[in-house]
Amino acid sequence: MNLSLNSPMIDKLIDLALAEDISGGDITTESTIRASQQGIGTIITKSVGVIAGLPIVKRVLSHIDPSLDFHQLVSDGTKVEPMTPIAEVTGCAKSILTGERTALNFLQKLSGTATLTAEFVDVVKNTKTKIVDTRKTTPGWRLLQKYAVRVGGGKNHRFGLYDGILIKDNHIVAAGGIQRAVEMARSSAPHTAKIEIEVETINQVEEALRAKADILLLDNMNNKTMQAAVKKVNGNAITEASGGITLDRIQEISEIGVDFISVGALTHSAMPLDMSLDLQINHAPKT
Repeated sequence: MNLSLNSPMIDKLIDLALAEDISGGDITTESTIRASQQGIGTIITKSVGVIAGLPIVKRVLSHIDPSLDFHQLVSDGTKVEPMTPIAEVTGCAKSILTGERTALNFLQKLSGTATLTAEFVDVVKNTKTKIVDTRKTTPGWRLLQKYAVRVGGGKNHRFGLYDGILIKDNHIVAAGGIQRAVEMARSSAPHTAKIEIEVETINQVEEALRAKADILLLDNMNNKTMQAAVKKVNGNAITEASGGITLDRIQEISEIGVDFISVGALTHSAMPLDMSLDLQINHAPKT
């Protein structure tokens, strides 16, 4: 599940987040905590959820102070109950407090995505349908959010415009139709690449099948139309449902028999998981 967590892009994101929060320094901590004081901070969940992002917390704290000792009490992917301790950080109390909010921001946001993904995955667990994400991610956070989707049991769609062909409605208009768009894509794409195309009607489904598209994205179809589309495809292409996907609809859509359901909400609408860091300080006499 490391999913490019060693990418330098993540370090740049951490540096940006810390610069945004700390800038010239932490004036509250500087004025209330002695440099010599040592402490232990315990990260605790306040609600039910799936944990994702603990390795990122370690990196955030390391950017603040490499001498801090970070210890995970659970692994990413663990489902936890309220008031569960999930990690501890030991060392300079000033460093712990300075990095607290940025570290928790990463952890809460990623755990929220993993938690919501797990809810969707649980609904379809007895069907062939797989839950996948989209490119509707927070700018700069894509690698991390897609990691969180996998932690929650989902699958990743393409990471960017560079690693998958998805012909959407505007591409079809520009190319002059579905047949022409697929032909143009196939003539220039690597022989290993699958060609996915967005379709909204049964007529477009038929056109895409004639053009021998590999994957049909059934966009914003109601259940009746989607059922007709899957029947029309009859296993001759991979089917993906997308658009207006909610937990209320997910069961019925999976029972129609689509191969994948892509859900933008996993990354653009997941609520952060509520957490806190509780600090205990060694109140040794000042020397």
